[in-house]
Amino acid sequence: MDRGSNSESTNKQQKGKKLRSKIEPFVPQGDHNARDLRSWAKRTGFVSIFSGEVGTSNRHGTDLERGTSATATAATTTTAGGGDGGSVLPKNEIDPVVERTRNQSFEIGPDLNRNRDNEADPILTERNEDDNKKEDEYDSKKEMIDIKYPGGGEYANANANANANGELNQPEMKCGIRDNPGLVPLVYYGMQHYLSLAGSLIFAPLIIVPAMGGTDKDTATVISTIMLVSGLTTILHSYFGTRLPLVQGSSFVFLAPALVIINAHEYRNLTENKFRHIMRELQGAIIVSSIFQCVIGFSGLMSLLLRLINPVVVAPTVVAVGLAFFSYGFPQAGSCVEISVPQILLVLIFSLHLRGVSILGNRVFQIYAVPLSIVIIWVYAFFLTAGGAYDYKGCSPNIPASNILIDSCIKHAYTMKHCRTDASNAWETADWIRIPYPLQWGIPIFHLRTSIIMIIVSLVASVDSVGTYYSASMHINGKPPTWGIVSRGIGLEGFCSILAGLWGTGGGSTTLTENTHTVTITKIASRRAVEVGALILIVFSFVGKVGAILASIPQALAASLLCFVWAVIVALGLLTLRYTHTSSFRNMMIVGVSLFIGLSLPTYFQQYQPQTALILPGYFIPYSAASDGPIHSGNKQLDFIMNALLSMNMVVTLLVAIVLDNTVPGSQQERGVYRWSTSDDLSSDPSSLDDYKLPNKVSQVFRWAKCLDA
Repeated sequence: MDRGSNSESTNKQQKGKKLRSKIEPFVPQGDHNARDLRSWAKRTGFVSIFSGEVGTSNRHGTDLERGTSATATAATTTTAGGGDGGSVLPKNEIDPVVERTRNQSFEIGPDLNRNRDNEADPILTERNEDDNKKEDEYDSKKEMIDIKYPGGGEYANANANANANGELNQPEMKCGIRDNPGLVPLVYYGMQHYLSLAGSLIFAPLIIVPAMGGTDKDTATVISTIMLVSGLTTILHSYFGTRLPLVQGSSFVFLAPALVIINAHEYRNLTENKFRHIMRELQGAIIVSSIFQCVIGFSGLMSLLLRLINPVVVAPTVVAVGLAFFSYGFPQAGSCVEISVPQILLVLIFSLHLRGVSILGNRVFQIYAVPLSIVIIWVYAFFLTAGGAYDYKGCSPNIPASNILIDSCIKHAYTMKHCRTDASNAWETADWIRIPYPLQWGIPIFHLRTSIIMIIVSLVASVDSVGTYYSASMHINGKPPTWGIVSRGIGLEGFCSILAGLWGTGGGSTTLTENTHTVTITKIASRRAVEVGALILIVFSFVGKVGAILASIPQALAASLLCFVWAVIVALGLLTLRYTHTSSFRNMMIVGVSLFIGLSLPTYFQQYQPQTALILPGYFIPYSAASDGPIHSGNKQLDFIMNALLSMNMVVTLLVAIVLDNTVPGSQQERGVYRWSTSDDLSSDPSSLDDYKLPNKVSQVFRWAKCLDA
């Protein structure tokens, strides 16, 4: 009988250990609500070992790890002088956490109760059934509305149990970060990543190259170059950066400063080689800013900046990146509403109304909303062009050379250029095979003023990447990277931007924020899938006709799709606030003030264009403030820098958000301070950060650098 009882008791102890291991730690919410404490204690089975009496020693203390009593024999001690052998009555006291009367002598060691199956639980006194029902109802509601806090596995585990009533659910990945599902699935998953990011990868050249005076062939070449550099930098980041499955590319963060430099006074009147001259200017500025980014990353200085970067800073900054181009979006798309409006409606229907439709287990419409809508509307635009919708009497479809000489065709030239599918001659002029090479546009030009502008913008890109790292780690790994890993990622992004500057993409290389949204939807987090997709992108970059096809997209179609892409960036920026107390007045004010000042102050600088309005298109006027702004200190270089920086929404928003968030008092939980992993996490669980570790040979070479260690 004793042996049977012992085995039964052992099984109960093991089950108790498993249950306790699945219960998340209690996270205090600041006000120490007694109901919260009681609810947590009930879920975990926690019983306080502290007595309410002063000077009481823990003579009946419990080893919670082993589940055994330190003085088990004391609980069954009989009176020495009593002939009847009666047991000592247990001493009752009030538990300060659970708020229940408990029996101290029975709170230790469950082994003592192995023969008391038919008796009441001695740990807790009998309670009214109505009270039990009320508490159970409260606990169930409490779990539904419980506030989740950021940081580490606790946050991930808590979110895993969240329900669909507005709370965040950490998706269960179909393919983990180190999984290898096989060659065919890897090819499919890899192409899936890049097709879902098509708008972010290839549409920036459709804006900047024509503004720089480039031809359709130049646009196709820049697109091919971006594909090559994006593939190379993604592989580098996958092996030597944070090692998260994140796609690197020419972010829209660098689009605004590029437009500012393009619309400077000295470049407006260039006629010969205007495109190459401006591209070389951008290359020089990007290379200098990238070196600065490498220094703050690989030197470990990024760890100091991380103390200032929190979700309340990241959220408005990313939102400002998307909102910065509202003056370009629909004004360009509106030039051909018969194409742009159906495009916007179709991509919204695919991504929202049909997002739950699954075909062969894949949410095709949600994942491929961008490429599907492009193909459909592009075919529709082709039929409009072939059907003569844009044929005007006496006007040649050769745009715009033969039309500027005829007065009746001048007003139709703009429409034909933006709407016709045959307006671009990229297909005829592009080579079938062409390998982009470094310095293909010439030797970069280095100027102090443009370099300083790009340095500040690189900080904005770093802030954007920090938020992306954290968000991706929460979705994929459940364990955030350490400060050193983040610094390593930022440093490598700087090195990748140097490559982008040498090849001449028109922008720096950084982590695409939209990639976290893709991983969440597809539930594919395989690092190898991203690498295979990058290899496919590199191969396509050698086929010049691929870039030519993408360069032939009608401008109105591209602008309407960019409206959706920029809206996604705004949404992802706002989603960062989930790591904070969104109901906090402090946070709401900081985000609101940062965004308003970040949009309003640049508008003040952008209104000083007495001559520009007659020269530039309306959607480029906001980016000409560097030469026409209100600051006139007598130093033209300083004037250009200050007017340029204060006319960019993302820069102003970042500065205001950093100052307010780091000066206005607030608790860490309220601010949503990013909780990066520490050395203590490694000592307690050495395998928790294996996903971030560098390959063995690389780790041995860079063992001396702390910022490269996982």
